[in-house]
Amino acid sequence: MKIFTKAAMISSGLILGLTSISLAQTPLSGFMQGKNGGSVSFSLTNENYKHVFLYPDEIDETPIFNKVSTSSFNIYGTYGLSDKLDIIFNVPFIQTSGSANADVLKGLGYTNQRSGAQDLSAFLKYELAKKGNVSIQGSLGITTPLSDYKVDESLQSIIAIGNHATTFNGILLGQYKSSNSPFFVSGQIGYSLRSTAVPDAILSQLKAGFAFNRLYFDGYVGNQTSTGGVDILRNGFNGSFPATKVNYTKVGGSIYTPLDGNFGISGGGGAIVDGRNIGKSWYANVGVTYNFKYNNNF
Repeated sequence: MKIFTKAAMISSGLILGLTSISLAQTPLSGFMQGKNGGSVSFSLTNENYKHVFLYPDEIDETPIFNKVSTSSFNIYGTYGLSDKLDIIFNVPFIQTSGSANADVLKGLGYTNQRSGAQDLSAFLKYELAKKGNVSIQGSLGITTPLSDYKVDESLQSIIAIGNHATTFNGILLGQYKSSNSPFFVSGQIGYSLRSTAVPDAILSQLKAGFAFNRLYFDGYVGNQTSTGGVDILRNGFNGSFPATKVNYTKVGGSIYTPLDGNFGISGGGGAIVDGRNIGKSWYANVGVTYNFKYNNNF
């Protein structure tokens, strides 16, 4: 194990309406930390979009705000309670900014910016079985708001920092790690049960990469499919963005390398390539990780 167990750079709030907040991945990897292993990561992410996937068409400009930029500072940690049980947490602090005309904002009583602590996520992950190079894991988690940010402000909520819902998540993970090379591939699928009017959703992700002694990199495709909800500005929409059906497919990747001692640095990027009621965004991030145990081997 396992210094390279992916320094996570993921804002783990779930996507609200048109706001993309950098999370198509769950805050889980297929690597186990091992007893007393783990890390704490600090990262900065910037995400931008102008085009929006509305239903049934893509539009060229975000309503009211023209284009939206989201910046976040993220704290992510994971720790091995035993060789088979990990705990994971994630806390993002987010600022969203629009580019609306000042006169338009004044007339509507809106503002071009929202910021604050978003949602705390906490997960337990247990290795259910391991045979040869294959590991099967299960995870239960909860995500809950950390601040009283607003989501009920009609079109102002396009730049809300989250959906202000508590979610309960169950995830099944599988990973293959080659014993003869640094190659690995992992997949996960789960269900997110959400409070308030936010629709429940099915989450999935496929990731592949290489975990060398001095370098880690991966690529992924992630998906969310809502099991309910309404479409923005269509039948049933009453101005409440949390109640919208938010689907998306996101692709991206990350890279990590250790420095001397217990520290490492990371970077990554990605984009939403298809979706429904969500911005057509791209993002980039950088981070630094402190590992509790230094070990050159996965």
